[in-house]
Amino acid sequence: WLRGNCQPAPAFKATAVHNGEFKDLSLADFKGKYLVLFFYPLDFTFVCPTEIISFSDKASEFHDINCEVVGVSVDSHFTHLAWINTPRKAGGLGNIHIPLLSDLNKQISRDYGVLLEAPGIALRGLFIIDPNGVVRHMSVNDLPVGRCVDETLRLVRAFQFVETHGEVCPASWTPDSPTVSHHEKRFYLLL
Repeated sequence: WLRGNCQPAPAFKATAVHNGEFKDLSLADFKGKYLVLFFYPLDFTFVCPTEIISFSDKASEFHDINCEVVGVSVDSHFTHLAWINTPRKAGGLGNIHIPLLSDLNKQISRDYGVLLEAPGIALRGLFIIDPNGVVRHMSVNDLPVGRCVDETLRLVRAFQFVETHGEVCPASWTPDSPTVSHHEKRFYLLL
């Protein structure tokens, strides 16, 4: 399984629900784009819809920076579709703007190192994969704590900035913040 950043992302191919339809998705489909691949435990739960809806609400911001977002759980694509078709007021997702990938055999979760074998569900893993299929960031939350979508956007922008400009991004960097050139031989003290 995946053991760290700067490694090729494990390949995957599975059925997703996107725009209300079943569609096969693979890692290769995202070549040339950044990909945020995030795992969540189960459909029809409590924290998971807050994350999925938050990522969905920001989907256009991710698209604007050449990045796609895909959610993954061990549920079937039929369960994903049922959850999407259930109104939010009734505990469903309603219309969302990101695909949900089915990992029914749990192999994708296992390959990415986020599967809890005994209960058979994934931890809240998040992977930022660059246009060449290399993992640039990975984080794993325990089950009860959701992720910050704005922080994920910030990280994608930071990796893109580094890739484009060859500079490094200090702590809490935003597109309006100064960067640090790794070629300079001085130290920076940020107060």
